[in-house]
Amino acid sequence: MSFLLLAKRNAYFLRRRPHIAHRYYATEVLINAGIKPTPFGQPLYPSHPHLLQPGETTPGIPEEEYERRRRALMDSLPDDSLVVSVAGQVKYMSGQIFYKFRQASDFWYLTGFEEPDSAVVLEKNSSTRGYRMTLFSSGKDSAKEQWEGAKTSFQDIMTNFKADDAQHISSFASALKSLASSFSNVYLDIPQTSVTAKRNRIFQKTILKYLSAEGFNNKVDYESLIDSISSSKRKSLFPEVSKLRAVKSKVEQKVMRAAADISGRAHAKVMRFTEPGQSEHAIASHFEYLCTVNGAQRLAYVPVVASGPNSLIIHYTSNNQLVEDGEMVLIDAACEYNGYASDITRTYPVSGKFSSSQAELYGAVLAAQKYLITLCSESSNISLAQLHRESCHVIRKELNRIGFDLQGMTGTSDVEAVLYPHYVGHPIGIDLHESSEQYRSRPLQEGMVVTVEPGVYVPPSPSFPTHFHNMGIRIEDEVLVGKNHPTILSVNAPKEIADVEGACQGLLGLEPL
Repeated sequence: MSFLLLAKRNAYFLRRRPHIAHRYYATEVLINAGIKPTPFGQPLYPSHPHLLQPGETTPGIPEEEYERRRRALMDSLPDDSLVVSVAGQVKYMSGQIFYKFRQASDFWYLTGFEEPDSAVVLEKNSSTRGYRMTLFSSGKDSAKEQWEGAKTSFQDIMTNFKADDAQHISSFASALKSLASSFSNVYLDIPQTSVTAKRNRIFQKTILKYLSAEGFNNKVDYESLIDSISSSKRKSLFPEVSKLRAVKSKVEQKVMRAAADISGRAHAKVMRFTEPGQSEHAIASHFEYLCTVNGAQRLAYVPVVASGPNSLIIHYTSNNQLVEDGEMVLIDAACEYNGYASDITRTYPVSGKFSSSQAELYGAVLAAQKYLITLCSESSNISLAQLHRESCHVIRKELNRIGFDLQGMTGTSDVEAVLYPHYVGHPIGIDLHESSEQYRSRPLQEGMVVTVEPGVYVPPSPSFPTHFHNMGIRIEDEVLVGKNHPTILSVNAPKEIADVEGACQGLLGLEPL
């Protein structure tokens, strides 16, 4: 591209955004690599054209999608409703050493805005749009930006995130108090945490100390801010947004498939990478490297890399022992990509070939998993709870077929407690576990994405065949529920015995590591 064309392109950009023209010298030009340093607090098309397409608010998600989500939420609420959602906070490991920031899920779902110390208020009204949107953020601060990087200006928030108004976060508390007095229904993010006890989720209110130290000049506590609103008006926003998040749009499905592809290919390559004598940690690190180098922003969860008897620990995350020849490795790991989680588990032989006993038990779990996936359609009229009960029956049947004597185990509950102690799966999306309690009893619906992950974990007990002792096998896929047929999003992760052995031996024709 000639200098003249580059100069014209730069001039066009500055005409569209005169408020940032002062950031550029006359000799600077806009090129395909985007603008450095970026004037925005997150990737946007002008600064990151390698990540976003024109019209996208976040990578893969167009601005119309965010507008559709907000409109669907507001349409679902009664008249005279106000919606309030707050962003996540930066968390600190020690002192001023911070963890990599991840945005609060519901806030991101509604706005696509990725900066901390922010909030959004949606006022339902009778306009053509159906609501008024105000987004609060920390705005521009040149002194802080020298240390932390750019923040998005209020004008760019209105332009790129379609807010009707953008204000400094310091005005959020007073604005909310004023607005809340004018509405009969105020839907809020109510601070809460979950405690699991015998599969029942108990919600306890906790203290969320501050939205941000700088945002609330007087360090007003967000919980106190909620309490200042009449209890008769306050309603929880979470269940209303979770209804919308349960069914994935076409663009969401596309991003989730991309996340699963990155993770699936990483699984295949890690099978080839693994050798006797390696540490589980090295395998976990190589998996994360493969995901990151292919565009993932982070892993979706702490990975499980469990070799040999370690695989009997469902959430084994120490990953600090050596893999040995003759063992299997159970790796439960996947990435988060452009805001969406993936979740895949595979089990494979360190030596590159299953022993006869390993292949027999693996085949039993695989047969059960493949059957359960066939049930994941709307026409099957089955809930996750029913799918789990079916998984217990089919696991028992498969284990009896290969020589387990389960007659003394008097029901599926006994099998669950010892050999198959976890649930068959969960909804997945922006969060790794999307409101699974709410939807376990409801029939699966077209557009939902769930995991299907039966497993068998055989302790060294005389109750079970000796040649299966200390084997743990779990096979997990992400499944997009269809009207009549499911689609496996994680199809790129090998799971047939021949494919797993081929990946381990480097026979699948994968591109170089």
